[in-house]
Amino acid sequence: MPDLLFRLPLPDADATARLGQRMAQLVRPGDVLLLEGQIGAGKTHFARSLIQTRLAALDRSEDIPSPTFTLVQVYDAAPEIWHADLYRLTHPDEAIELGLEEAFDTAICLIEWPDRLAELAPRKALTLRFELTDAGASRCVSFLGDADWAERLTDLRDA
Repeated sequence: MPDLLFRLPLPDADATARLGQRMAQLVRPGDVLLLEGQIGAGKTHFARSLIQTRLAALDRSEDIPSPTFTLVQVYDAAPEIWHADLYRLTHPDEAIELGLEEAFDTAICLIEWPDRLAELAPRKALTLRFELTDAGASRCVSFLGDADWAERLTDLRDA
């Protein structure tokens, strides 16, 4: 189980989008972000912002749909970005069929509903646990990871 690194309040949707923009600057090839939280907690909003920021750095703009029905959306960036919504999976082997294991090595992977991965979840992944607060009016995100992530997220934590 990864260590709790810190918690960050997200008072509105703009704060969630800004977090995605900041994380877009920090992630690199082989990074896996496990996005946990109930429906409506901000996982897709965060992922969409991160992807849009990475694409904008390449002077590109794309519609970023939720991968709820397609399961995986892959974006041609440097490196590739894989956005997966595993809610509908019933067994971890289905994630292998999607090609996620190979993507974990070279792409930036944003995985919603990562519990569906079970033992396939990379040990070096960063978990972002989104929670509704203030009766759903705002959010909070907990960052869980290893010492490498703790060091990489120092500026974000201290901001």
